[in-house]
Amino acid sequence: MTTPGCPPVSSTLEEEKQHYRDKETSFDAEVASYAPRLRGRKLTVSIAFVAGTGFTLFGYDQGVMSALLTAGQFEKVFPQVVVDSSHPNHATLQSFVVAIYEIGCLMGALSNLWVGDHLGRRRTIALGGCIMIIGAILQTTSYSYAQLVVARIVTGVGNGLNTSTVPSYHAELSSAAKRGALILIEGSLITFGVMISYWIDFGLFWASGSSAQWRVPIALQIVLALVMVFGIGFLPESPRWLVKQNRNAEAMAVISALENKSPDDAEVQRTYHAIREAVAIEDFGTSGGLGDKHTILFQRLGLSDVTSRLIAAANGTEYFLASIIAIFIIDRIGRRKLMLFGAVGQCITMILLAVLGSVQGAGAQVVSAVLLFVFNSFFAIGWLGMTWLYPAEIVGLEIRAPANALSTSSNWIFNFVVVMVTGPSFSNISWGTYIVFAALNALIIPVVYFFFPETAGRSLEDMDVVFALAYNEGVSPVGVSLRKDIPLAGSPEADRILGIETVDQKVDAPGETS
Repeated sequence: MTTPGCPPVSSTLEEEKQHYRDKETSFDAEVASYAPRLRGRKLTVSIAFVAGTGFTLFGYDQGVMSALLTAGQFEKVFPQVVVDSSHPNHATLQSFVVAIYEIGCLMGALSNLWVGDHLGRRRTIALGGCIMIIGAILQTTSYSYAQLVVARIVTGVGNGLNTSTVPSYHAELSSAAKRGALILIEGSLITFGVMISYWIDFGLFWASGSSAQWRVPIALQIVLALVMVFGIGFLPESPRWLVKQNRNAEAMAVISALENKSPDDAEVQRTYHAIREAVAIEDFGTSGGLGDKHTILFQRLGLSDVTSRLIAAANGTEYFLASIIAIFIIDRIGRRKLMLFGAVGQCITMILLAVLGSVQGAGAQVVSAVLLFVFNSFFAIGWLGMTWLYPAEIVGLEIRAPANALSTSSNWIFNFVVVMVTGPSFSNISWGTYIVFAALNALIIPVVYFFFPETAGRSLEDMDVVFALAYNEGVSPVGVSLRKDIPLAGSPEADRILGIETVDQKVDAPGETS
């Protein structure tokens, strides 16, 4: 019997089913319309290439000033950097023109606290690249110390935006199994950029009669910036950021393209829903400092002008080669072991440098030069790429952009401190400077051991499960992260740990789940 004025129940159910099918078809069509032109391996390689270009640019810009500071033509245009007995205060001005770049990077990284989530990953990277191009042009055309300082600040702002965005962007577009290696490739490319800058500086050292000796090396970074800005335009946005902006069809299309599977595939659906759940939970709850100084450090060991430049270039090459090692072991050994290995090795190396620094003689100088190579090796394997990978892995989606901005800012703050104090420190306490560095490295060891959870082999959303389980059980996240029985994010078991209702594993409408 039908209630007067009401449609039959069977008719209502049929209409609801038809409405469901219409919305599902509409969502599928929207996903198809957003499908990226590249898929699978081609897309992964393209993302790695563009992200890697950004970090090669970072390394090049970090290292290019090293040898230029004592180049004849550079000193002719900027006499403020000439350090001699008649101008002892110029040591500070020399350090300042290098270190002020770090302040620009700090400004750029801090601006990402509000720019990053507003513009998205791609547009932030493009903006950073354009600012770097402007800064490089200003540096290349500089004819005064003041202009050079301002130009380096501008360049730094762009680099700060990039270095606080690229790791998050790349991590959010990488699978758990390959994320460590892919991000560490970026770390290696930093050293590749440093190496290139050292050899270019060395080659143009002989152009002593022209300002091209220093203008060309600085101008060449524009090429890398153009490649990055142009390349990012062909890549998709981070699916994590898209979900956060409620652009779910685009997110599904990107996930499907990255995994080279249909949007209906179970793994694509699990990844999509894990991201959706991470956003729902959060809504509910809501280096490189010594790299600029290598040539000067070798000169302080008593080496000649040409020899110090040659060894600095060789050091940059070895630095790059050592960084490649970490790429092949990061996902097998894990993050914690590599960080501990690097910190212990760096500490021991600095102690040995202090001991040799207290000994006079040519033999001690040679061994000290070798130990600088050794230090770079430990840093390249244990920490170079880790400083960009780990912050992007350890925090949730809601605060990932701000957290990376803060972690990158701390990098630039300490780079600035190291660059500014290294010269005066060696002048005042000599080899005692190495003791300070050794103590700082020693401090890192217990901090990593007791407070840094392992992230290897886990998706970015899996880490939410790790922290939730640790909280529920009242134990350290470090211990939980080392366990093998943690359910995958997006699974019913993980949902129970997170304290949320299970989201149906089938998309039923744009921006909705059943």
